[in-house]
Amino acid sequence: MNSPESAAESAAAAPICSAKGCRTEAVWVLAWNNPKLHTPERRKTWLACEEHREHLSSFLDVRGFLKDVVTLAEWESGTDGRP
Repeated sequence: MNSPESAAESAAAAPICSAKGCRTEAVWVLAWNNPKLHTPERRKTWLACEEHREHLSSFLDVRGFLKDVVTLAEWESGTDGRP
């Protein structure tokens, strides 16, 4: 019989923010691409917590990389408008 997942194991499996040093659970997906490297339809992703969403979005946007910001729930459910 498998043992129930511990709270620590569950937390370790939760997506975390991509900001350097942040270990907070992510709630946002920042979809981006570098047009010099990626085809227009390709989307790379960074995850962000509430605290770092604006900072990470600004970092990508100033470089012309940011394409979309949606909640993690929307991204996972596919209701973010992706084809």
